[in-house]
Amino acid sequence: MKTVSSLLDSAWHERYKKISSLNIRSSIYDVTNQCNLRCKGCFFFSSNEHQAANEEMDIGKWSRFVQKEKERGVNLAILIGGEPTLYLDRLETFYNMLPTYCATNGLIKIPRERFPDMMVGISLWGDEEDEKLLRGKDTFAVSGKNYKGDPNTYYLYTITPKQVGRIEHVISKIADVGLKVHLQLLTNDENVDGFFWTEGKLKDVRAEMDDMLEKYPSTVISCKYYHEIITTGRMMKRAFGWAECPSVTEPLDNRNPQPKRLIRFIRWASDLQTMHRCCTSATRDCSTCKDGAAHMSWVMVNKRGHLNSTKDLQNWIEVYEMFAKLYRFIPW
Repeated sequence: MKTVSSLLDSAWHERYKKISSLNIRSSIYDVTNQCNLRCKGCFFFSSNEHQAANEEMDIGKWSRFVQKEKERGVNLAILIGGEPTLYLDRLETFYNMLPTYCATNGLIKIPRERFPDMMVGISLWGDEEDEKLLRGKDTFAVSGKNYKGDPNTYYLYTITPKQVGRIEHVISKIADVGLKVHLQLLTNDENVDGFFWTEGKLKDVRAEMDDMLEKYPSTVISCKYYHEIITTGRMMKRAFGWAECPSVTEPLDNRNPQPKRLIRFIRWASDLQTMHRCCTSATRDCSTCKDGAAHMSWVMVNKRGHLNSTKDLQNWIEVYEMFAKLYRFIPW
């Protein structure tokens, strides 16, 4: 029988021990239905999730809700929107009680005197040309100044098909402002012309992401196994999709048979009562989903499937380490 101890040498076993005890229990929260951008391809607006519930405006109710989430066992609050920085008081209710991650477009600078060590992930949808086309402006020109050199901030770079062959330009800009970057791929939820993935493009972007990891090891937070999973949509000869996704809201998950999934995961709407189907949107075709966190989680919950060989288990460890770094459970 293959076990963790039999597959790993002492160095890898130490890495395994550091992550095996983390017991991450995350949920996702819509802080607001409002945003200061309207990006083509944003699942929140393309699926009309901004109309699914009326925002709770009473900050006392937010505080009581977060306390209940803590009691429910959540130890990682992932705050999205809309744009969370529009309501810093709501952010603060989470930050004061739970390990908190804020996903933002970076146009509003989070005051570090108020949130000194909160992990911030800044969305970036390509170079200047693609940003203007998909988001209406070059957000990096603002966010790069707002967060330059911030040790608790990184860019979540959503690579589009048009970026293939031009990724290094963006990575080098991020390195120049002293920040880290995590890579994921665009899911073209609004069918924007020219932004559809092909097999050839996916093969090319995988090679390019591998190259960026080798050329910018202190900037790019990633691993080659993750690149393989997200570009092929396959793991251990299984295809990603509704039947496999681990990031489905637990009380709404009626799949049979049940796959390996995130324990106690819920994605909450901004009324603090309504639940969304999954970590993205109910209107998305799961077979085309390129969401990076969902694919990382898919690997993470399937440890047993990676006990086939030393290399398989090392791949699993690297993906788990990447996730833990991105959400501040272990240092960079």
